[in-house]
Amino acid sequence: MARSSETSAGVTTLPLVSSSSTALALVLAIAALYVGREIFVPIALAVLLSFMLGPLVAWLRRRGLPRIPAVVAVVFMAFTVVGTFGFVVAGQLTELAENLPNYQSNIQTKIRDIKPAAGTDGLFGRISGMVKDLSAELDGTADPERPQVAPSAPQAEEDTVKPIPVEIAEPDLSPRQMVETFIGPLIAPLVTFGIVIVFVIFILLQREDLRDRFIRLVSAGDLNRTTRAFEDAGSRVAKYLLMQVVVNLTYGIPVGVGLWLIGVPNALLWGMLAVVLRFIPYVGPILAAMFPIALSIAVDPGWTMLLWTVGLFVILELVSNNVVEPLLYGAKTGLSPIAIIVAAIFWTWLWGPVGLLLSTPLTVCLVVLGRHVPQLAFLEVLLGSEPVLAPHERLYQRLLALDADEATEQAEKYLEDHSVEQFYSEVAVPALTLVELDRARGVLDYDRRGLVVDSMLTLIDNLSDVEDKPSEDKTSDLADVAQSEEAPAQASPTLTLDSDPPEREVLCFGARGSLDDTAALIAAQLIQRRGIGAQALSWIDLTPANLPLVKIGDVRMVSLSYLNESSTAHARYLVRRIRRLMPTIPIQVAFLASHLEQAEEKTALEGTKANFIASSLIQALDQISASDRQTEVSTGERRSEGEILPFPDPTSKDSPVALALGT
Repeated sequence: MARSSETSAGVTTLPLVSSSSTALALVLAIAALYVGREIFVPIALAVLLSFMLGPLVAWLRRRGLPRIPAVVAVVFMAFTVVGTFGFVVAGQLTELAENLPNYQSNIQTKIRDIKPAAGTDGLFGRISGMVKDLSAELDGTADPERPQVAPSAPQAEEDTVKPIPVEIAEPDLSPRQMVETFIGPLIAPLVTFGIVIVFVIFILLQREDLRDRFIRLVSAGDLNRTTRAFEDAGSRVAKYLLMQVVVNLTYGIPVGVGLWLIGVPNALLWGMLAVVLRFIPYVGPILAAMFPIALSIAVDPGWTMLLWTVGLFVILELVSNNVVEPLLYGAKTGLSPIAIIVAAIFWTWLWGPVGLLLSTPLTVCLVVLGRHVPQLAFLEVLLGSEPVLAPHERLYQRLLALDADEATEQAEKYLEDHSVEQFYSEVAVPALTLVELDRARGVLDYDRRGLVVDSMLTLIDNLSDVEDKPSEDKTSDLADVAQSEEAPAQASPTLTLDSDPPEREVLCFGARGSLDDTAALIAAQLIQRRGIGAQALSWIDLTPANLPLVKIGDVRMVSLSYLNESSTAHARYLVRRIRRLMPTIPIQVAFLASHLEQAEEKTALEGTKANFIASSLIQALDQISASDRQTEVSTGERRSEGEILPFPDPTSKDSPVALALGT
């Protein structure tokens, strides 16, 4: 089954699948993940760790170490690092707990400094009292005769009843109760840790066998797609985890060093926690900063240490988010920012804190499935970072919304990396083709189509004075033809509109309607950018009544633009009509949305009786440029403005035009 289907205009559509069956399968999968989380969490951890450790095992095997020793060495090293990390963190936490009482006086001093503003006579106290009084008035519970004064003095000592002190004595814990109280909570994490170790070892030992079994289970006979999905998922997750480790280290090490220089106690602990907590998207860096900031308040009698600590985390966040992360992995995960947030919420709800830690790599796997499994294509659309609309589809959508300003913004952004010709040929003309397809299907009425055309005309006018990028190879082949004919040395045609080309050298007609008129206007603008005179005329000028009124005294070529693919018969009659009025002028028929093969172009050439057939905008421009240059080459002199020179026969096999165009 194909992953997606495309119309002739390149419109990508998602495959039609049963939405009810897909929704039911998703509900069952989520329920299974929730009910079986005690099983799936260790498996997920083991699989992700195997993605991280797999390259190390492969590296050792390439150095000649057998599989079993390589796996044992890598697993031992990895869990030794984890164990050492936990041991150091535990020691640092113990030291911190012992030193906390020493910071009590500083905390009390800061509370006394803040208390005047928060007490009953302070700003916050007065605001709180006012809110209480207003709430009582709204509820009708206020006593109108009660004066708003401070509470009265306490009653006499004899009127008060002294409370009787009560002490609750707890019995000593039995050995069994001590085990259940202190060791019981550790059993579940230790069991999970052991299961993860066992799974990691077996996954690394049986990597190829497990891969083959997984492919056989889910491929449904399509080994190509399943293999690509497996490799894509493994590559993305492995790169993400590796780069995330590097990013976390480049964040955690400066945190530890910076806090040590500032004087915050247990700087090593906070640096190590910053490395781990940063695996948690968005929330992790906040948690990593909260503890050192709170400790800086307790340690320093003043506020200087707090300001330095906050400044350290702000600077490191800015550097990490804007320099380190884009440099190391950028968008390698393939997830959009909103998808990362939604994934974090979903997996946390499903599996708790472990789900938050695993949310990004697990969601990467889902996006890869959506890329390669047609029934799950919506996952890539919802969660992926790639644009879901092609540039020409986005332009068409803006034209439908009658938003020429945003369409121009999109065009200018596209022109930052592409030439004007590329924009018109790869974006604008395909967008017009979508309009033509909707017109042919009857889903775009006449009035709406006219408004869309007006928006496109506004866009063309906005881009009429845009500086173009110089072309590197546009005229290279034609220059070789000129050199072979020993033509005089001359400059290549300029691609700007600053020159003053001869007027009306090429007539560009829209063939059948206003959409074709717009395509003809685009062609005329690009022809002028190549230094050749051109004028765009409407399809109305081709009617039998209006065609004799067209001035043809200085016309050297006629170009007919079609956006409709099924217009061969119409083109044949139109060419015949033009030939009766202009028998010696070559005619080009440009089917801009067809992308014909060479044999199909020959058939179209015979069917229309035209001199040239073009199946794309660039091909049409190249034919016109080649014909214009060949006119100069064949005469041995450069044309002066307004001068009409004999047009070469493009059907000749020895024509340099035919050689330049590969026909």
